Amino acid sequence: MTTPAHSPRTRSPRTLSARRTHRRLAADAGLLAVAACFVLPLAWVVLSSLDTGADLRVKAPSGLTLGNFDAVLTPDITFTPLLNSLILCGGGTALTVVCAALAAYPLSRFPSRLNRPFLLTILFATSLPITAIMVPVYALFVQVNLIDTMQGTIFFFAASQLPFAIWLMKNFMDGVPKELEEAAWTDGASTRQSLLRVVLPLMGPGVAVVTVFSFVLMWGNFFVPFMLLLTPDQMPAAVSINEFFGNRGTVVYGELAAFSVIYSTPVLALYVLVARKLGGGFALGGAVKG
Repeated sequence: MTTPAHSPRTRSPRTLSARRTHRRLAADAGLLAVAACFVLPLAWVVLSSLDTGADLRVKAPSGLTLGNFDAVLTPDITFTPLLNSLILCGGGTALTVVCAALAAYPLSRFPSRLNRPFLLTILFATSLPITAIMVPVYALFVQVNLIDTMQGTIFFFAASQLPFAIWLMKNFMDGVPKELEEAAWTDGASTRQSLLRVVLPLMGPGVAVVTVFSFVLMWGNFFVPFMLLLTPDQMPAAVSINEFFGNRGTVVYGELAAFSVIYSTPVLALYVLVARKLGGGFALGGAVKG
């Protein structure tokens, strides 16, 4: 019998292997292109910070120097703005994590008909652009005498990050078995004690994710402190970096790159610290027996 004309042909193993190889090479090329989009700006920052004649091009330094770092390592340019950033972002992150944990606990542990509408309202709050609410916020801060104050900026930082932090915290808290809390309640622990001594320690990686996420977004926020802080001595590093862009388009690229390296160090240090301490993930296996 002859094979029907419209029947599919059987491909040889060599042809299938070649097609897989081509697809894998195409995927690798796409990933390398995406990686280059992230690596090139970082390479420019590192190389330009050590270059005596830095410009907008990514190139090997024409002459290695640490003079760019010496020029920016002064109280007015680096130390005071970095200290302000640490105060603002550290205070805002701590307030965000505490409020998110207290808000996520009843949402996770006590079912209610109002939980879903509340979560949807929070989700809607995350979609509001920050620029759309800054005018009424500025007017409110003027009325309550919080304009040009560190505490007022910390409060707004925490309020702007709180909606998404509650969502993240609740999802991580749902992964902690409630039976562990019930066992603690049986031993006489209160709700507050079970939250602090059972739930939060077991969801340590989740707390770390919320902490890093909130801190990074606050650290790179330029618009909020630029609008709410008026005194130059209170400006964080995210705002003071604008001073490197002079009049008529003149920019000191070497010093700008050196400041960017120093400015990125606290975020990288926080990420490495959290990754080392909580790299093992959740450890709930065997905690609950059937």
